[in-house]
Amino acid sequence: MNNSSPRGYALASILFIVGSLALASPWLLGIVTIPWDAKAEEWPQFAFLARSLASGESPFWTPNIYAGLPNIADPQALIFSPSFLLMALFSGQPGFIMADAVVFAMLILAGLALMLFFRDRGWRPEGALVAAFAFSFGGSAAWRLQHIGQVTSLCWFAIALLLLDRALDRSSIVAGFLAGVIAGFMALGRDQVGLLGAYALAIYALWHAFSGASLGARLRSAVAPLCAGFVGGVLVTAIPIAFSLTLASDSNRPAIDFAGAGRGSLPPLALLSGVVANLFGVDGPYEKYWGPPSSLVWGATDLALARNMATIYFGALPVAALTCLGIARGALRERTALVFTALIAFMGLYAVGRYTPAFGLLYHLPGVEFYRRPADATFMLVAVLAIAAGYCVHRAVERGEGLNPAGPLLVAGLLGVCAFVAVDRERLEQATLPLLTGLFFLGAAVALLVVLPRLSARWPAMALIAVAALMSLDLAVNNKPNESTGLPPQAYDELRFNTHNDTITLIRRRLADGAAADRRDRVEIAGVGFQWPNIGMVQGFDNDLGYNPLRLKLFADVTHIGDQVAEMEQRVFSPLFPSYRSPMADLLGVRLIVTGAPPQSIDKALKPGDLNFIARTNDAFVYENPRALPRVLLATKAVAADFGKLIAEGPMPDLDYRQSVLLEHPPTDTGEARPPGEAKIAAYHNTDILIEARAPGGGYVVLNDIWHPWWQATVDGKPADILRANVMFRAVEIPPGDHIVRFAFHPFEGLWKQMTGPARAR
Repeated sequence: MNNSSPRGYALASILFIVGSLALASPWLLGIVTIPWDAKAEEWPQFAFLARSLASGESPFWTPNIYAGLPNIADPQALIFSPSFLLMALFSGQPGFIMADAVVFAMLILAGLALMLFFRDRGWRPEGALVAAFAFSFGGSAAWRLQHIGQVTSLCWFAIALLLLDRALDRSSIVAGFLAGVIAGFMALGRDQVGLLGAYALAIYALWHAFSGASLGARLRSAVAPLCAGFVGGVLVTAIPIAFSLTLASDSNRPAIDFAGAGRGSLPPLALLSGVVANLFGVDGPYEKYWGPPSSLVWGATDLALARNMATIYFGALPVAALTCLGIARGALRERTALVFTALIAFMGLYAVGRYTPAFGLLYHLPGVEFYRRPADATFMLVAVLAIAAGYCVHRAVERGEGLNPAGPLLVAGLLGVCAFVAVDRERLEQATLPLLTGLFFLGAAVALLVVLPRLSARWPAMALIAVAALMSLDLAVNNKPNESTGLPPQAYDELRFNTHNDTITLIRRRLADGAAADRRDRVEIAGVGFQWPNIGMVQGFDNDLGYNPLRLKLFADVTHIGDQVAEMEQRVFSPLFPSYRSPMADLLGVRLIVTGAPPQSIDKALKPGDLNFIARTNDAFVYENPRALPRVLLATKAVAADFGKLIAEGPMPDLDYRQSVLLEHPPTDTGEARPPGEAKIAAYHNTDILIEARAPGGGYVVLNDIWHPWWQATVDGKPADILRANVMFRAVEIPPGDHIVRFAFHPFEGLWKQMTGPARAR
C-alpha cells in the first residue's frame, strides 16, 4: 500500500477516528463531563432550547434570567448552532453525555475535514494525521474545552478552509457557496474565534489568488466562487448578526476599550506550555499553579486570564516537526507554507496582545473592539501551527529527508529554556516530572521523525499506525481530563432535568404552593456556586439574576448586577434596588432568596423579620420575601416619574404598586385613582403572554417583565402601545371593562423597525 493512494488516506481516517474516540471516551462514557462555562452557561442554553422546542414554544426569548432576555440575539444562545439545534430537536430532555458528544463530534468532523484538505493538496496522510490530532485534541480546543462556542467556531473553520480551498482550486461556485455557508456558521458563534477565523480565511484566499504564475487568470477564476461564498455567508449570518449588534448596542457592554482588551493578553512565557505539558502545574490544584499570570510567582498584574487560558500543549510530534523540519530544514519558508507561517505570526502577535506594539494596530481591525481577550487567539494559533506541522511532516516523508543536527539541538534548547524558567522561579522540584515527561515524548517524536521517511517507504501502514499511536498516547497522557476540562457529572447533579437536589426540590415546592392566577414568582440565587445562576433555564423557573456577559442595559442600570453571582460578594445593590426589602425587589416578584450564606451578610439594610427563614439545604440558605408582588397587576392610578433620575439616585417612591404605576409620560389624568380591578395570567409562554383584565374604571395592566422594544401588545385583538412602567417593566393602558391583553414577542419586525426607524434614546 502506498500512503499517497486513497487506501492510505482511508487507513489514516480510520486511525484518526479510533484515536479520537479513545481520547474522548472519558466524556462519552460519562466518567467526566465538560465543566465550568459548559455547564454554567452553555448547558442551560441547550436545555432551554430543547425544552422549548419539545413543548412547542419559541426559544427566541427566555423569561428565566434577568427578568427576561432576547435569546435570539444572545451570542451565547445556541439557537443558530446547527449541531446543537439538531440535538435539541432530537431530544426534549438531553443529558450531559449528549451535550458533550456534540462537541466531540464537531472536533472529529473538523479533524477529518483537515485531512481532506491535506489530501486535496496532495500532501501525505502522515502529515494529515499529525495536523488532525493536534487541531482537534490539542491547544485551546483541549484546554479550553468548556468554552463550547469557541470550540465549535474553530471546528467550522476547518470545514470552511477545506471548501474554500476546493472552490479556489477548481473555480467551483458550488464549493464557494458552501464555503460561505460554513464560514457563516463559524461567524454565528459571534465570538473572537469566529472573527479570527474569518480573517484567516480571507488571508488564505488572498494568498491563493496572488501566489503562483498567471496572476490574472487566478484572479479571474477566483471571482465567481468568492462571490458565491459571499452570498452564502450573508444568507446565513445577516439576520443573526444584526440581532446581536442590536443587542450589543442595548447592552451593558457594547465595546471593550484598548486597556480592557489588553488585560486578556497572553504572557509570552505561557507559550512554553506548548513545549512541555503541565510545565506550570496547570492540571493540579489551583494553589500549585505557578505559570504566568500567577501573581505569587510573577508579581501582581492586572491580567484577567484563567490558568487554562494560558495553556496550549498540542503534542510533542507537532512541536518536533515545526522545530526540526519547519525551522532547521526551512519548510516553513517554502512558498507553499508561507501563508501558514504568516498566519502563525498574525495569531501569535494577536494572542500576546499588549506585550508587543502590534496589538495597537490589530485592535483597530473591524470587530476586535467587541472582545476582551486577545488570548482567545490561541485557538487559531494552534490551528495554524497544527496545519504547518502537518505540512512539515508531509515534506520530510515526501522527499525522504532526515533530520540535520540543528533540529534535535533546537528541541533540546526548548527543553532547556523550560528547565531554566523552572529553576529561575524556584519551581524545579514541581516541574521535574513534567520536564521528564516532555523529554520522553519529545525524544520519541524526534526518533519517529528520523525513521518516518524510510518507514513510510517500506511499511506505509506501520508509519501511519506509529504516527497515530504516538499522537494518541501523547495527548491522552498530557491533555487528559483535568479540573479545567473534565469533572465528575455528580458535581453538576442540580443541573439535570430529573435532579433530586434538595434545594431544587424545595424551590419547586414553594413556588407551587404560592401559585396563583396573577403570580409567577421569581427566585434569586446568589453565592451558591458557579453553575447555579442560570439553573432556572434548565428547571423551568425564573431567576431575577443569571450568568451572561451581556445583559440588557436597562436591567444593568437598574440593578448594577454583574455577569455572574457565584460568590456572595458579587451580589451588589443599586440606588434603585438597595436591598431585598425594597419596592424593586417586590416588583420583580422575588419571593424566594437562595444564598450561599445568610443574606444579611451582603444586605446590611435587612432588619430582623424583613425576610422569613425557610430552610438550610445542603447547598444554600433559603428565605422568603413575603412582600413579593404578583407578576401581573391592574393599576388604576398613574404617577409621573423621571426614570433617569430614579436610576441614578433612587429610591423608588413609596407607593402601593398594586394600585399605582410610575410612567414617564402618563397618557391620561394623574389625579384620583379609579375603581379597583384585577388581572390574571391566562397563559404564559416564552414569547406569548395572555392576560385577562377586569377594570371597571379603566387602568393599566402592568406586567413585571423587562421592557424591550421587540414586544408588541394588543387589547382585545387591537394594537396597543407598551409603556415603560415602574422604570423597567411593561404596561398597557386599557379602557373601562373586561379585556384580553396579549403581549407577543416579534423580534424580526422589532429588529427591522429598530434598524430603519429614528434613533431611540436608551
